[in-house]
Amino acid sequence: MSVESWTGKRGGGGPAGRLFDKLDSPIKIQRFLDRLDYNCLPGTRSPLWVVRERKANCFEGALFAAAALRAIGHKPLIVDLMARNDDDHVIAVFKRRGHWGAVAKSNFLVLRFREPVYRTVRELAMSYFDIFFNTRDRKSLRSYSPPISLARFDRKNWETTDGDLGYIGDALNAARHIRMITPAMARELVPADRALHRSVYLGAKKAGIYKAR
Repeated sequence: MSVESWTGKRGGGGPAGRLFDKLDSPIKIQRFLDRLDYNCLPGTRSPLWVVRERKANCFEGALFAAAALRAIGHKPLIVDLMARNDDDHVIAVFKRRGHWGAVAKSNFLVLRFREPVYRTVRELAMSYFDIFFNTRDRKSLRSYSPPISLARFDRKNWETTDGDLGYIGDALNAARHIRMITPAMARELVPADRALHRSVYLGAKKAGIYKAR
């Protein structure tokens, strides 16, 4: 199935096409992701699967968001936020008026949408730092990748396949990552506030929470 036919662009149609016609801005894409059930099962599935099943994990949500952003004229870009003793987080990024924003699916409310007000990808990534902590209340975010274009995987039909997309995760892991803090800084980080912990974990699905060692 072509990208155009499943998104409804340039003459395509179907339920996915009608959905993409409605998701005509980053915030509408985010609100759609927010309504989806959080997928706690292993594996990585395509944006078309997300449309059919109405659920997604953070990686699947980022892939869906990148496809939806592409349908409204943005490049299909994702950024990997790499953590220590915690789950990584993947976000779809976009630019408006020269500034970066993000759309994301997360089990945690605070790790989702970012307005396009960040001058650099580093600024954008750092906006997640203080509220990115594990179950032991340790701030865990350590590095981020440059934006990676999913267009490189178009020949594998990443937007519509029924196969697993683990190879995209492998490419993220192999990508260059930029360190956000030094080892000395990491040693001096203070634990997250307990009240913040309670608010961040509010409504999260327990099955999808990484248990820190």
